[in-house]
Amino acid sequence: MLIDILKKAKNATKYASLLSNEDKNKALNSMALSLINDAEYIIKENEKDVLSATHLSSVMIDRLKLTKERIYAMAEGLRSVANLKDPTERVLEEFQLDNGLKIKKVSVPFGVIAVIFESRPNVAADTAALCIKSGNVCILRGGKESFYSCSAIVNSLKKGLENVNVSKDIINIVQDRSRETANELMTANGYVDLLIPRGGAGLIKACVENATVPCIETGTGICHVYVDEFASLNMAIKIVENAKTSRPSVCNAEEVLLVHEKIAGEFLPMLKAKLVDERNLNAVELRLCENSLKYINGNKAIEEDFSKEFLDYILAVKIVKDIDDAIMHIQAHSTHHSDCIITNNEENANKFIKSVDSAAVYVNASTRFTDGGEFGLGAEIGISTQKLHARGPMGLNELNTYKYVIIGNGQIR
Repeated sequence: MLIDILKKAKNATKYASLLSNEDKNKALNSMALSLINDAEYIIKENEKDVLSATHLSSVMIDRLKLTKERIYAMAEGLRSVANLKDPTERVLEEFQLDNGLKIKKVSVPFGVIAVIFESRPNVAADTAALCIKSGNVCILRGGKESFYSCSAIVNSLKKGLENVNVSKDIINIVQDRSRETANELMTANGYVDLLIPRGGAGLIKACVENATVPCIETGTGICHVYVDEFASLNMAIKIVENAKTSRPSVCNAEEVLLVHEKIAGEFLPMLKAKLVDERNLNAVELRLCENSLKYINGNKAIEEDFSKEFLDYILAVKIVKDIDDAIMHIQAHSTHHSDCIITNNEENANKFIKSVDSAAVYVNASTRFTDGGEFGLGAEIGISTQKLHARGPMGLNELNTYKYVIIGNGQIR
């Protein structure tokens, strides 16, 4: 029953918060080795999930599928987290009052972090690694699509913990994938200190609206790339291709392309050649505004296409009058995840940076970099699109809160 997992996790927080950095690193490296040793077993379990996923698109199946290379990458992620600085017990601020009281603001773990996610099995390993290094206990609740994969990964991780005499109760998995258990986690006051949903818009909306425990709103990504009139078009093509096609099933993939009207006649034929004509496999479906259709062939876009996270080889394209028009469009449709301008005009770049209110704002670089590993954070537990307490890729520092420590020598008020 879930209540048993919640109680076990809460009790384990006392243990997790006292682990030394050396103990944490031993655990992470042992977990990494365990994943590698169990790779064949994990792949066999993953095949059960893939064979059952007949309702998913090929792009989403690729997101679910595990290979030896992907398992080795998970293991490397654990090792990279081990190499990072311990985020706990950092003195964030320190001062002394006139009465002699010494006050420190010190980083500390949250306690129990619950993560509800859908079809990406690697989330289990990333979450476990970050929680252990940051002194937290995790409760994982994956979707039914990744049931066997996540169970196998967690079993392997727990084995790694036992091999170095670290309590396996600091990693917990909810086997029941019913909606009831998700609702219970959302309302587990007194047991769950922070809830992080990782998945589609429906899951995130349900958590944000129904959770009575603290909840971080993460990553629905309607990511925009705006090609300015002062852009290098060859560079723009490379960035757009990468942002759209390198892995379209993830939240930092581009979904909407905005093109300045002055360069549309030259740029759009280049776009169609690169994303459609030259691609034998996975040609991108272009959903074009009325003005774009004057330059290239494609499917006519409807208004809803500019507010949709496709997570597929589909790109909505719109011609805009100028940078102000582009910013207005982004303000109306963005999910505040990752948005990009391609320009060689410094004034326009600065205007875009100041005006676009997203967690990650890019100038002349692909939105696909919004990722904990790419940002040098080792991994991420999610990408926050809100403003409190974390924003953007959430690494170790974002999994700590703080408390005040006051040292006196007999002062009274």
